[in-house]
Amino acid sequence: MPRGAKPARRPARSAPEDESRYDGRVNEALDEQQFGAVTVLYGDRRGRYPHGNTLIVRGRDQAIAIDPSLGLVARGSPPPRVDRVVHSHCHEDHFAGSFLYPDTPWWFHQADLPGIRSLGALMDLYGYPEPIRSTWSKVVVDQFHFTPRPDAVAFRGGDVFDLGGVTVEAIHAPGHTRGHCVFRIEPVGLVYLADIDLSSFGPYYGDAWSDLEDFERTLAMVRGLDARYYATFHHVGVIEGQAAYLQRLDRFTAVIFDRERRLVAYLAEPHTLDDLVRHRFIYRPEDQVLFADGVERRSMALHLARLVRDGRVRELAPGLYRCAA
Repeated sequence: MPRGAKPARRPARSAPEDESRYDGRVNEALDEQQFGAVTVLYGDRRGRYPHGNTLIVRGRDQAIAIDPSLGLVARGSPPPRVDRVVHSHCHEDHFAGSFLYPDTPWWFHQADLPGIRSLGALMDLYGYPEPIRSTWSKVVVDQFHFTPRPDAVAFRGGDVFDLGGVTVEAIHAPGHTRGHCVFRIEPVGLVYLADIDLSSFGPYYGDAWSDLEDFERTLAMVRGLDARYYATFHHVGVIEGQAAYLQRLDRFTAVIFDRERRLVAYLAEPHTLDDLVRHRFIYRPEDQVLFADGVERRSMALHLARLVRDGRVRELAPGLYRCAA
C-alpha cells in the first residue's frame, strides 16, 4: 500500500493529494475479467490508489475473496458470496471492502495479524508520529472502513486453501510489511503479487513494519515464480507471460538502486537525516502527502544503515553522514 504522488510514480500505498477528501467517485466504469476460476474485479483506473483490484476465486466447494478493496465497495451491489476473506497484508486499501463481509472469517498472515485487531495496533504498524497518527487514524476509519476483528484467523507461508479443484497457496513475501504475501492459484496458473505492484514508483518500505532488505530478498524470490498470469493490486492489473512479467519486475526493482545512487550522490557533502527528509528521495518535493516525511525518514534510515554497514557512507558525528569515497 504507499500513498500520494502523481500517477506516474504512484506507490502501492499512495493516495490522492488530499487523503481526507476522497469522495468515493470513480472515473470510469469498473471492469472485471475472468481467468478460469479467478475473477478480477478491477478498481478505478486499474486499481489506482485508493482503489485496488480484488480477486474472487471459486472452487467446487468454496470461494474466497482476496483483498476486498474500495473498488468492490464502489460497485454498490451486494458483494460476491464467499466463505473466507483472505488478505495479502494489513494495509488500509487491502481491507477497505472487507467490512462488507461482517460474518465471514477474515484471514491474515500471522505476522500482520495484530494490525487488524485494534486501531492502535494498526497505527503502530504504520509507525507515523503525531500529529500524523491521529489524522491518519481518522482517514483509515472514515475512508477505508477500518473494522477491528480480534477474531481474525492467522495463516502461514506455505498454507494452502483448498477450494475443491482449485488451490490458493500463500507465499510469504515480506518487506512491504512483515506479513506481506503473494498467492499462487492453481490450476489457473495465476500468481497474485499484491503490492509488488510493478509500478514505476517502485517498492514501498516506508512503514515501521517495512524492511528494505527483506523486500530485496522477496524481489529475488518472486523472480522464480513461473506462471501464465501475474496480477497486481494496483495499476498494472494482469500481465500474461513470464517474459513480460520479468521485464516489469526488473524495472520495479531498479528503483531501489536508483534511490540509493541518488542518496550516495547527495552525500558527497555532509547531511543529516532531517536534510534527507527535506530533500526527498521517495516522493517529489511538490507532492502533497500527509505522511511523506515519515515515509522518507523510515526509508532513508534503512538505506543509511545499509550504506554505513557496508562502508560506503561514514557517520562523521552523531547523525551527520557523508559518502566515504
